[in-house]
Amino acid sequence: MDERLRRRLEVLVDEYDETTRRLAEPEVLADQATYRRLAERHAELRRIVETYQAHRAAEQELAEARELLAAEEDPEMRAYLDGVVADKTAELAELEDRLRVLLVPKDPNDDKDVIVEIRAAAGGEEAALWAADLYRMYQRFAERHGWAVEPIDLSTTGTGGIKEAIFAVKGKGAYSRFKYEAGAHRVQRVPKTESQGRIHTSIATVAVLPEAEEVDVELDEHDLDIETFRSTGPGGQSVNTTDSAVRITHRPTGLVVTCQDEKSQLQNKLKALRVLRARLLQRRLDEQRGERASARRAQVGTGERAEKIRTYNFKENRVTDHRIGLTVHDLDRILDGDLDRFHEALMADEAARRLAAG
Repeated sequence: MDERLRRRLEVLVDEYDETTRRLAEPEVLADQATYRRLAERHAELRRIVETYQAHRAAEQELAEARELLAAEEDPEMRAYLDGVVADKTAELAELEDRLRVLLVPKDPNDDKDVIVEIRAAAGGEEAALWAADLYRMYQRFAERHGWAVEPIDLSTTGTGGIKEAIFAVKGKGAYSRFKYEAGAHRVQRVPKTESQGRIHTSIATVAVLPEAEEVDVELDEHDLDIETFRSTGPGGQSVNTTDSAVRITHRPTGLVVTCQDEKSQLQNKLKALRVLRARLLQRRLDEQRGERASARRAQVGTGERAEKIRTYNFKENRVTDHRIGLTVHDLDRILDGDLDRFHEALMADEAARRLAAG
């Protein structure tokens, strides 16, 4: 391990010790906001410190094995010590790689709740049916992680498809996983309505936005045009008979959000404001990163078949993530929300690229 990395780790060990001490202070225990912030930082540092401690222990054991080997004359004992040296050298390399990954700066939005938008794109009615499948897949994925799914707006077709679905996923770490789902998802399968059995290709797009709190994005009422209108589509009592749907236009940016899922005009307004804040936060993040295009456009592209992050092929029972070239032949499990294998590989790839960039 080079000295620069070691010095950085020693600084973090000192911070960990200081954080541990502060968590026991009465004034910190009495301030829930400060305590929560310190506890979260303590948990982040603990993973690094424990890994560094394991690295130092392995270094000590390697040094001792080499010292014994230098003085040992018995062939059997030398062979044993050679094995110890080899094992500890490999362990040190693995621990150092793990430390470098742990030191990659964390996305500050990773712990936020998310707002997900799914839209049927190229492929007509089959694209709408595919959007409905993705919606169910994400519901199951959230359920596997113990996250709550809250529908915000849903526009359906008469055959069970979805033209557009907007929903929130609430739970610690939701954005850290869902952000890898942003993009165009291509499906290749025989539609139920296809009598000739020909494989049809269609697209649904997914946008993933970190949910903004009011302190993240302040909205000036004077910048908003708020309209109400009668909800359309299927619904229960009063959904189609009262002006409960809400459309909000943010004049400075031209962003428009519509919500009609709730029977209450107030509830629809509050949900629409949540979506608007999320989109404005994403726009601000784009500007901070120096990106010209909005994140939603960058994520979903134009919805054409050539633009895709993942392909789901029913005939071959295959799912391929084109960003990392990973293919698995387990389509049913993927559609049942088993997405972690893709996310783990994507996180490792992202960490490697960020480390390479320095």
